[in-house]
Amino acid sequence: MKAYVFPGQGAQFSGMGKDLYDQFPAVKEMMAAANSILGFDITKTMFEGSAEDLKQTQITQPAIFLHSVAMAKALGSDFKPQMVAGHSLGEFSALVANGVLEFEDGLRLVHQRALAMQDACDKTAGTMAAVLGLADHLVEEICENTPGVVAANYNCPGQLVISGALQAVEKACDSLKEAGARRALLLPVGGAFHSPLMEPARTALAAAIEATTFSAPVCPIYQNVTASAVTDPEEIKAHLISQLTAPVKWTQSVQSMVADGATEFIELGPGKVLQGLVKKIASEVGTSAPVF
Repeated sequence: MKAYVFPGQGAQFSGMGKDLYDQFPAVKEMMAAANSILGFDITKTMFEGSAEDLKQTQITQPAIFLHSVAMAKALGSDFKPQMVAGHSLGEFSALVANGVLEFEDGLRLVHQRALAMQDACDKTAGTMAAVLGLADHLVEEICENTPGVVAANYNCPGQLVISGALQAVEKACDSLKEAGARRALLLPVGGAFHSPLMEPARTALAAAIEATTFSAPVCPIYQNVTASAVTDPEEIKAHLISQLTAPVKWTQSVQSMVADGATEFIELGPGKVLQGLVKKIASEVGTSAPVF
């Protein structure tokens, strides 16, 4: 069974999507619509912008979303998802791909999400740190004993990201190294994503999500918050609202998809990050990405 997976923030690169734009009229039309909806020329930044340009949250998130959805569009009738999942931001791409959200609505929500997250980052000094080589339960234990820090991204066994207030995360990193972590290093991010510090963003985005039409999906989505198959539009909506302050259960999502019959994971979007994570979670499955 084929599972399509969609990457999140950090996968962007200069020139992203240009090959699809040049080859597929439907993609060119979609990207022109995106420029109009956003009110600025995002495709110009995607195709010609520097790495620094693309690092801005309000650019990064819609750019990755657009690239991912464009790949699904380029597959045409060959795109027949049986299950989907997205890593954080990628969940919005997955919801367009499986028919829950219209492209235009998905893009608007992603843009609002990016602006709301940036605003939350500006209000509180938060950060994230990658923890390598330590069992999840030990990382969770140290987070519980360090006020202001939570486990944020369960990326794969032995790779967990923590999130929270700057000084609290720095303190947790020291404790994690003492506990035997191979590495515990601060990430170059603008804020404490997937932590309670994102509550202002969650509140802002909730209103936009509630006002958006969510349709029945063509296949289940394995959402970050639950790591299990979801098909009810109202349930999908609720989980999407919770996502900003809840951990990304990527390891658990992939394990659930494999348990439910996934044998091949196809990554749609820039980069190959998810293919690498999937292989570390379930070495027996196939991973790939379309070549255009």
